[in-house]
Amino acid sequence: MYTILLVDDEPLICKGLSNLLQTSGLGIGTILTAGNGQEALDYLRMEDVDLIVTDIQMGAMNGIELMHQAKIMKPWVETIVISAHETFQYAQMAMRLGARDYLIKPLNNGQFLDTVRNVLLQIERPARPDEEALTLMRANFQMAPPDVQCGMWLHQLVSGDARDAERIVAELDRRFGVKIEGPYFAVIRVRLMLDDVGDKDKGLLQYAALNIASELLGQDWNHKAFYAPDFELCLLLEWSEQAYTETTANRIDQLEFIGRSLHHNIEKYLHLTSVVGISQILREPSFIPVLGLQAYKAMKWNDEHRDHYVFYYGDYKWAFREEGSTEEEWVARSNVIVEQAKRYIDENYARKGITLSEVARHHHVSPNYLSYLFKKYMNCNLWEYVIKLRMEESKRLILTTDLRRYEIADRVGYESPEHFSKIFKKYYGISPSDLKK
Repeated sequence: MYTILLVDDEPLICKGLSNLLQTSGLGIGTILTAGNGQEALDYLRMEDVDLIVTDIQMGAMNGIELMHQAKIMKPWVETIVISAHETFQYAQMAMRLGARDYLIKPLNNGQFLDTVRNVLLQIERPARPDEEALTLMRANFQMAPPDVQCGMWLHQLVSGDARDAERIVAELDRRFGVKIEGPYFAVIRVRLMLDDVGDKDKGLLQYAALNIASELLGQDWNHKAFYAPDFELCLLLEWSEQAYTETTANRIDQLEFIGRSLHHNIEKYLHLTSVVGISQILREPSFIPVLGLQAYKAMKWNDEHRDHYVFYYGDYKWAFREEGSTEEEWVARSNVIVEQAKRYIDENYARKGITLSEVARHHHVSPNYLSYLFKKYMNCNLWEYVIKLRMEESKRLILTTDLRRYEIADRVGYESPEHFSKIFKKYYGISPSDLKK
């Protein structure tokens, strides 16, 4: 049974879509409704949501920002965007963030249900690729194999000497018609964990993973995907000047979304664990080898963090590590990051609109890494901690003051008293009014 989250600042639209889905026979177990992006994020943090259906324009947090935050938290959540405006820029950004469709209001009921049905069918988790599944993969993969020679030149560009980068870029254009223009670049490397896979199937699974990467990035990202030694994959992403400046979205957050989505989809469709290393973004092709080394170093960090799989190079103070710091010093540094984040949340949890990305930016780390460290050292995820503080304070206010429900909701960071009551009841098992009695 699926869980669908409907997000629209018009309550009648949420109610209408909810009624339509309830009578659709699509095997939907739970339908949640949110009046704005912040309410939607609360549900995402507390519920196992399979599909978000969101309006594009909603007050302080629009649908694009909601998608962006949702993909950082749970990159596997599917999204359908609805809008009263047929705006190409919004549609393009929504698709780039992985939206399955962009529907224009007023919605056609049949088209909407067909779209939802198709998305839910794709959520089904395939079986583990045993010998029978691998045989089917061998029979059904009909996509053109990658150009091995071109891939070797691309790998040489990413892993070689910066002094040779300009020559290799020219050779790629001359030999294969592959243009490396940028001027902004990033590199993502993926190591497949194939220890328990027979040699004859390692190449097939590497090929399948490369196809997953190519399909994930599709036409929305200017990229080259190619093989690397030891059954690894490598992605070279580039942006033109215009593309790099066309959106306010945080580029590092976007790269982490790609990395986490790669890890998730390789596990989902191939049942393989993978480790993903993400470089920073640098300008000019001469820095591509530097980016390749950054991605490799980030990926190698899994050697010390076995329970984490997606690593961004910029999260680590490599000079500090390479100067010979001990494991105890490194753990202490991680604890400092967590303690600083905890202090920031303690001081700001009641402020409306606080997000994981904001806390991460304030402490100069990526949301993915902060989330990992916080859960590792605090034994709860960051937003669970925010909700804990909000609920404890709201309970105190209910029991010790005569404040009304809407006043308490406002004091602990909720726009809607109704939404506050839902979260409170889910947390304590009793409504605010019943607790007051």
